[in-house]
Amino acid sequence: MRVLHLITRLIIGGAQENTLASVLGLRTRHGLDARLLSGPTSGPEGSLEPAAQAVPNLLTVLPSLVRPIHPVLDPIALLALARHFRSTQPHIVHTHSGKAGFLGRLASRLARVPVVVHTLHGPSFGPFQGRIPNLLLRAAERLAGRLTTHFVTVADAMTRQYLAAGIGIPSQYTRIVSGFDLQPFLSAQPDPALRARLGLDPDHFVVGKIARLFALKGHDDLIAAAPDLIREIPRLRFLLVGDGSHRARLQTAIDRLGLAPYFIFTGLVPPSQIPALLGVMDILVHLSLREGLARALPQALAAGRPVVAYDCDGAPEVCLPNQTGHLVPPGRLDLLRAAIRRLASDPDHRATLGRQGRDLVRDVFPVERMIDDLHALYLRLLPGQP
Repeated sequence: MRVLHLITRLIIGGAQENTLASVLGLRTRHGLDARLLSGPTSGPEGSLEPAAQAVPNLLTVLPSLVRPIHPVLDPIALLALARHFRSTQPHIVHTHSGKAGFLGRLASRLARVPVVVHTLHGPSFGPFQGRIPNLLLRAAERLAGRLTTHFVTVADAMTRQYLAAGIGIPSQYTRIVSGFDLQPFLSAQPDPALRARLGLDPDHFVVGKIARLFALKGHDDLIAAAPDLIREIPRLRFLLVGDGSHRARLQTAIDRLGLAPYFIFTGLVPPSQIPALLGVMDILVHLSLREGLARALPQALAAGRPVVAYDCDGAPEVCLPNQTGHLVPPGRLDLLRAAIRRLASDPDHRATLGRQGRDLVRDVFPVERMIDDLHALYLRLLPGQP
């Protein structure tokens, strides 16, 4: 079976890690001829291209496939994709992300690809975007949806949202969570040497956040909630893992509030370092306003760390109130502060939530399960094809 996965760019991020792990796993675990096509990757978010390029005949980079809407390059990319599909003749084209998902599904129709699968890693539209962008994005998704054989969603919330928008029918949707290698997270432990390198004292209570420094990721809300929390809990420290185009603006906001000693920016870190960083955190906060199901949430739970999350998209599917963490309505900084305050003051509560979080994700999020579920879906969509 020939399968081609298509994504707009291979930055360090959840959708990209999911896609690369899927392609590698389908090759090694099930013997598929699985390959990956991406647009060029650049910017402060880092790149997974070196990892993909280390595997022979895995990755093809299409220069005309760029993330912003481009009136010249987009038609060029569409035709280039159709040519590539005709020449390689994949049995399945599996698209990811907005731009690659839209152009890839159009090109698949032009090239008469038998099966087209699209993964919804997060919503293209939603309540935290403007009316006009929402109308345009919904229209684009409805058009592309008519060219889609099947949708994979990383959370049931995505299925509900897209069905409510009139995209597809229930039988076209399958939930396959974004799995990962659990063992490094299950074995994550506090590392005194790493804490010291980060400037953390043994008695500091560390609130971690793992996300690109970008719009709608919730860093502004965390910064706004910080002054009152720090006055009440001076040993509080905020560890921001990741990089992005908003870093300078966020640092300026922190400096203006006089909070620079309380915030630590790690900058860009490779995915392999995330378990160790979770090991030095006491809790993880996830305040994104638009995300399917952030991998940071189950990863933190696997490391035994309770989570505080905004009640958005797929977060409630793993952040179970008073079982694995605390859910907060978006923008309710008073409740965000209350949740952090409760966890900082009650180590027994933290331990209970951490233990229950590990139990929740242990059987659901192994990368092997994700790959096996994906392979089973392909066999169902393309019966008789080995």
